[in-house]
Amino acid sequence: YFVDVYDLVLFSIVRIASLKDLGLSGEALLNDGVYLLNMQMIGMVLGGVLWGIYGDKRGRLQVLFGSICLYSLANIANAFVTSVDQYALLRFLAGIGLAGEIGAGITLVSELMSKETRGYGTTIVATIGVSGAVAAGLVGDLFPWRTSYIIGGVMGLSLLVLRVSISESGLFD
Repeated sequence: YFVDVYDLVLFSIVRIASLKDLGLSGEALLNDGVYLLNMQMIGMVLGGVLWGIYGDKRGRLQVLFGSICLYSLANIANAFVTSVDQYALLRFLAGIGLAGEIGAGITLVSELMSKETRGYGTTIVATIGVSGAVAAGLVGDLFPWRTSYIIGGVMGLSLLVLRVSISESGLFD
């Protein structure tokens, strides 16, 4: 969740700088910024449905690996956009990926933990996730917007390495 929230908040932090760098100004900053945010949110709605169905059929781990890979690669690609249309497509894909990680991650934590500790586990996940917003603010202020996206993408790909040792939920099996 740390990396998910980082990405969600990062776009809001770097939106204006990134759009100015793409040559936009004036009212286009607002209009295209809203368009990009809408594309990300549409991706999240669609991704939530698609990854949810897929996770119920194939397992939580496959959703985690697929969704993390998708949003991580989309974030790295965000660093190389040259047009609003490219940016929109990548924010849409990142949104699809983010929705899978958010849904499957909390489901997996809930299914792996006993009913007595489940609440603590989800609280820890949410708390760590919120700290991703703080990291996004710091990174967005300290680094250029393109570098900030690469940092987020690399963090996501690093999650794949950390998640290799996680087992599938016994409830799913």
